[in-house]
Amino acid sequence: MASVVLSEPEKLYIVHGVQEDLRVDGRGCEDYRCAEVETDVVSNTSGSARVKLGHTDILVGVKAEMGTPKLEKPDEGYLEFFVDCSANATPEFEGRGGEELGTEIANTLYRVFSCESSVDLKSLCINPREHCWVLYVDVLLLECGGNLLDAISIAVKAALFNTRIPKVRVLEDEEGSKEIELSDDPYDCIRLNVDDVPCIVTLSKIGYRHVVDATLQEEACSLASLLISVTSKGALTSMKKVGKGSLDPESIFEMMETGKRVGKSLHIALQKVLDEEERLGTSRQKVGFLG
Repeated sequence: MASVVLSEPEKLYIVHGVQEDLRVDGRGCEDYRCAEVETDVVSNTSGSARVKLGHTDILVGVKAEMGTPKLEKPDEGYLEFFVDCSANATPEFEGRGGEELGTEIANTLYRVFSCESSVDLKSLCINPREHCWVLYVDVLLLECGGNLLDAISIAVKAALFNTRIPKVRVLEDEEGSKEIELSDDPYDCIRLNVDDVPCIVTLSKIGYRHVVDATLQEEACSLASLLISVTSKGALTSMKKVGKGSLDPESIFEMMETGKRVGKSLHIALQKVLDEEERLGTSRQKVGFLG
């Protein structure tokens, strides 16, 4: 992850503020920074979204392509994740540093989406054992300003919400051979149900308290963090501890409860933005990369 180097007085200032529930930017321990979310920003994808969370800038594109179901799940489609860390985001992403972080983030996303209820993969099946939709989810890190995984999970959910998959008809001739016909009507499409798609909430332990949506400076003051994925109903689907420091059981329980509470609020706020964009339809003024 991108990081900054702080002097001891700077660290003490941040740590003491967190203990008083007052962070350097004026937020409380459970407050997120203002997030900007925009969907349908890349024209040659099935769905896309851009999320700016403070100084963290994420672009996600989803491409639906026809493939063959996996042998162990013959009646389901599947998701593939690719993460690219732009060298312009931070000097630490140059060379192999960006590749290693990209692989780590992709593995985390696979783990988060391994929950069977997150996406209805059966709806992506066209012909059992023969044809299915494969959703290639490409994540591009444009700028890194702390709390990468939360911003990425928000962008992935928004992009999946925006994804439109063409409807398919399977035609069978007298000899039994099958032909697939794709609808060329852009409005004749399948939309994914993202109600159960989880968002990641990262809780960083600073002193004896924990904060959500840590900045790069706050991350430099934290020795251990807890990543939890939470659904819109507040259900916890996965959990991972990161960092060199340790977390005692009581702290873990408190962080889980905070994560579930904050995660529900995050889903509500995100869905409100997505629904507002949806209502505007073609009359929505797109900002894209000009904002």
